[in-house]
Amino acid sequence: MSNEYRHVLVAVDLTKDSRKVLERAAQIAERNNNAKVSIMHTLEPLGFAYGGDIPMDLTSIQDQLDEHAKQRLAEIAEPHVTKENQHVLVGMPDTEIHRFAEENDVDLIVVGSHGRHGFALLLGSTSTGVLHGAQCDVLAVRVGKKGESAE
Repeated sequence: MSNEYRHVLVAVDLTKDSRKVLERAAQIAERNNNAKVSIMHTLEPLGFAYGGDIPMDLTSIQDQLDEHAKQRLAEIAEPHVTKENQHVLVGMPDTEIHRFAEENDVDLIVVGSHGRHGFALLLGSTSTGVLHGAQCDVLAVRVGKKGESAE
């Protein structure tokens, strides 16, 4: 069995820290015979946020959020990830990351981590969920230094 990574998935939150996470993944891919790099962002459905209690159709708003996320993801992905390897999915982030990784033979997932204090806060809730359910390696890239704010 080879120790090389063949497909690296970068899961981002679309903040300015996303570029740092992608840069680290791109370096790893380059060192692994230019492994394939995919990048994804997951939007939670608006129905989850409002518990389905709003008596209106949220489809057009969800579509606008989806389009904005695709544009932002394309900005972050350039020049490392081709358009066909950029994905915006709707669902729960850790679940969608695991599903994508399994369906696309991903062997390394790269996520950002905000180095909070204490083991329970070591990774964000999404990063923790990804780590605990992943069937492949997971790299948590430390982002956000003290005094910095995400855009």
